[in-house]
Amino acid sequence: MTDFRIPVVSVVGKGKSGRTTLLEGVITTLTGRGYRVATAKHHFHETDIDTPGKDSWRHWNAGAVVTMVSAPDRLGVFRRVEQERTLVELAGEAGDVDIMLTEGFRRTSPVLVEVVREERSTEPICAPEELFALVTDVEELRGLPVPTFALDDAAGLATLIEERFLGEARGGDA
Repeated sequence: MTDFRIPVVSVVGKGKSGRTTLLEGVITTLTGRGYRVATAKHHFHETDIDTPGKDSWRHWNAGAVVTMVSAPDRLGVFRRVEQERTLVELAGEAGDVDIMLTEGFRRTSPVLVEVVREERSTEPICAPEELFALVTDVEELRGLPVPTFALDDAAGLATLIEERFLGEARGGDA
């Protein structure tokens, strides 16, 4: 992780496996413990990330190079780019945070947590040696040589992440 200015942990897995739900739980747990968390979601294709028909979407589609949405509690910035940002660049742009959690970025993330939901698949997409942790309800995968958590144990995964990456970034009491 030498190129990253902050720890980056990526949740990967097949679609509809529970990645977003797991991330929500980990974010809630870590922010509840006082950490500042940034997130990034990887899309494999061009996509609308703004609400079609809204003013900012209309500005963007009219050709604005930068479109900003400002509200009392948040700022959104959409910027046209020549090429997709790398994970290192995204981490650099994350601002004053303790950690960045991502959904996707399997090929470029230094730390991978895979979600395998039996309803979707019983096979991981990553090799065990690629994984930092596994989150699954597939009993046969519990023997892999990697920390393994139940699908509903976001707090347990958050504790592992905290112990491994956030010891010195202590934002609050555990």
